[in-house]
Amino acid sequence: MELRVLKYFLMVAREENITKAANLLHITQPTLSRQLMQLEEELGVKLFHRGKYNVTLTEDGMLLMRRAQELVELSDKTIQELSHKDDTLAGEIAIGCGETRNMSVLADQIAIFQTDYPLVRFHIHSSTADDIKERIEKGLLDIGLLMEPVDVGRYEFLRMPYREKWGALVRKDSMLAKKQAITPQDLTDTPLLVPQRIQVKNEIGNWFGEIYEHLNIAATYNLIINATAMVRSKVGIALGFDLGAIYEDLCFIPLSPELETGAVLVWKKSQMQAAATKQFIGQIKNTI
Repeated sequence: MELRVLKYFLMVAREENITKAANLLHITQPTLSRQLMQLEEELGVKLFHRGKYNVTLTEDGMLLMRRAQELVELSDKTIQELSHKDDTLAGEIAIGCGETRNMSVLADQIAIFQTDYPLVRFHIHSSTADDIKERIEKGLLDIGLLMEPVDVGRYEFLRMPYREKWGALVRKDSMLAKKQAITPQDLTDTPLLVPQRIQVKNEIGNWFGEIYEHLNIAATYNLIINATAMVRSKVGIALGFDLGAIYEDLCFIPLSPELETGAVLVWKKSQMQAAATKQFIGQIKNTI
């Protein structure tokens, strides 16, 4: 597979129209159609359902799209790292981040670094610890800001200064909004929204104790901002961190007994880093 052809494939997948994709790629429609058919022959699978006016991805096509996006992203990142041959520090540093107040610490470090090295760009990918670790392993991310519990055996790491306090996100018209703290018993008859990660579910399960098996888990979530929308729509009460202003019209009630979570900044052990990434990690080691 040629990288050029994968980029053609991704354009068609995005536009769902070969003619429109050909125009955006500045090639002819027959040429693009031929390249796609050759790609299908090379892989031995059908990538598109072809309709009269549009094309849609098959199941094999959706799998290739995910892999092609990773390959193109890794290629672009490599080009960025190798594009500057002089002594000027440049390139891109890709960082995966969980939802944590420690992001403000990392943002301060980025601001300081860019003052000294204005040609360095940062790419921030927000996700869960599991996804971030997978992307680090594939070379798509250089550094990860991960919420615990997480296995850091394969990484060098720094522990971040803030610990996140768990609580319940409730509507202001909820009876629970009047409480100073939320106990496990307060939530036994309430639909709950809990994080999707297995390790985090286990932490929550330990906090609830024996009653965890009898809870009404209405939904799981990945990012807390999406969970707040479900709280507002009365899907349930969300368990999450106190991140402040993003809650606006909701109330954050801390848990009792208290439940806290730490965060770590990680990067792969014994791996050659691009000059910009190595310099940035050195700055963080000296300041955090």
